[in-house]
Amino acid sequence: MKLRAPAIPLITIDPYFSVWSTEELNDKFPYHWTGSRNSILGIVEIDGTEYRFLGSGIRDGKLCEEKIDIESIDIDALTTKIIYSNNKIRLVAEFTSPLIAQDLYLCSRPVSYLRLSYESLDGKAHKVFAKVSCSEELVLNTAGQSRVWSEQGKGKEVSYVKMGNGTQNVLSNCGDDIRIDWGYLYLSAKGDAEFGNEVYENLYSVWAKAELDSEKLFLFAYDDIKSILYYNKPSDAYWHKNCNGIIDAIDEAAAEYDTLKSKCDAFAKDLYQTAVQKGNEQYAELLSLAYRQVMAAHKLVVDDKGDLLYVSKECFSNGCAVTVDVTYPSAPIFLYYNTALLKAMIEPIFRYAKSDDWQFDFAPHDLGRYPFVNGQVYFPNDITGQMPVEECGNMIILTAALCMAENDFALAQKNLDLLEKWSKYLVMFGEDPENQLCTDDFAGKLAHNCNLSIKAIMGIVAFSKILEDLSKNKEAEEYMLVAKKYVKSFLQRALNNDGSYRLAYDKENSFSLKYNAIWDKLWNTNLFPKSFFEAELNRYKKEAKSYGTPLDNRCNWSKTDWLLWAACFDEKGSNFDFIVNKMWNFFNETQKRVPMGDWIDVATGATEMFQNRTVQGGLFIKLLL
Repeated sequence: MKLRAPAIPLITIDPYFSVWSTEELNDKFPYHWTGSRNSILGIVEIDGTEYRFLGSGIRDGKLCEEKIDIESIDIDALTTKIIYSNNKIRLVAEFTSPLIAQDLYLCSRPVSYLRLSYESLDGKAHKVFAKVSCSEELVLNTAGQSRVWSEQGKGKEVSYVKMGNGTQNVLSNCGDDIRIDWGYLYLSAKGDAEFGNEVYENLYSVWAKAELDSEKLFLFAYDDIKSILYYNKPSDAYWHKNCNGIIDAIDEAAAEYDTLKSKCDAFAKDLYQTAVQKGNEQYAELLSLAYRQVMAAHKLVVDDKGDLLYVSKECFSNGCAVTVDVTYPSAPIFLYYNTALLKAMIEPIFRYAKSDDWQFDFAPHDLGRYPFVNGQVYFPNDITGQMPVEECGNMIILTAALCMAENDFALAQKNLDLLEKWSKYLVMFGEDPENQLCTDDFAGKLAHNCNLSIKAIMGIVAFSKILEDLSKNKEAEEYMLVAKKYVKSFLQRALNNDGSYRLAYDKENSFSLKYNAIWDKLWNTNLFPKSFFEAELNRYKKEAKSYGTPLDNRCNWSKTDWLLWAACFDEKGSNFDFIVNKMWNFFNETQKRVPMGDWIDVATGATEMFQNRTVQGGLFIKLLL
């Protein structure tokens, strides 16, 4: 990968078990996606001399060992490979989180790998050991908050050391900038190894040490006991369905490593090659970097009825869970790889909307604050803080897209009453939306929002397609006629003098990214003329800054997901390449070293709050075209 990743994925399982670094891997300790340190120390001992390959050399104010130099860092969809060398050996470290989307069990099993291997560079035989240490920061919200303890054990394939908070309050709190402080970390090694505990930087830590007989496999696992509080009932992670416990899961992961690593490599290669064919090499690198982030910002659980729930977290936006207008932009990755995961995000929304807890005629915004999934927390009782047109459009579009991808409209049939109610809401209020929020709520409310009107139009189209597939042809045609009427209204009332289209109907010469129109291309409904897309792209190029086109003319903010959707308006490729190149440059040059941010300043290259969010799944939309 030529891209200098703003953050390098090491362990990526879920919103709590998420460890990252920068290219200064052997100068600084890794960190959680929130930026809080998650100290892991890696030492390679060569003929009795220690060299550091991961973490800081300054501990307790002293330089403890020299570092081994980094030759290269390469990142694909599932593996981060770092090559180190000195005058004696070349060391290869491969961090793999096998989150293969088509396999629900692998999407849930909380085990991540580190394979270490080496070769001699000086022609001599060497005695090489590796030691990996994990600190209490991986099992506490904040270091030192309570006493941590550990114990050693052995499975069939691995030996391990287990570490956890001495005070186990499972599912005790929710929020955004917090880390897990319940459950247990397991540091394991396949085959023979030594284990122990130590203190460095005033942090309790556990370690595993083993000889590298050419290579050694270490495994990181986290058993969170219970994962999600769903309607006040603790829910198990999906992996429990197929496994007798965490030790069995680790043993299984160790035994299948070679086979699974080959599958991971094939998956990553296929993603890259497909993205190059559909777009270009820069696009392929963006998808390769985004993949693990998107998958690991979710948690797959089973509720008390045995149904799947795929819980997203709004990382550094407010910590909301199962947010509809976060599912909407993230959907392309799941429409492409596994619709079962998308279904597990939207079915719980239908369940909630049917309950007595939801009193409105439009769709909900969220189901809680991670990991509590008990009902909407975003302005739950305040009509002025809702996103009525936004969420109605999102839910209908998502349902239609999912059903079309599966060629099965059972989900729509099951929830037809709600979908019809929400579609009627769009018919009533969608042609010219009143002053309300949309998904870009950080920009504030906006009346007469043209892009929101397009979402309403595509929501009405989506419902028409649902009705058509349910053999309700007369009703389908009626809704399609409304959509066509609203498109005609839009094209007349939103037109600027230069042929582009406005941010709001009453704001002459304004502009905005009309990303919601992408469904017209995906579904080949052809409601919007070719001239609309051409004029919009011309305006986007004219308004572009160093790192992309602003979301609209009010400021220099933009969103990476929406930029990519807008880039897909292009049928020839040059405009797509233009926008992707600017996005690639942003991630390559940004100085904020965090997992991919999606709310960016396209003039300065700053990341505005949002990071590690699932919405980067929207970058995969080109693969659907």
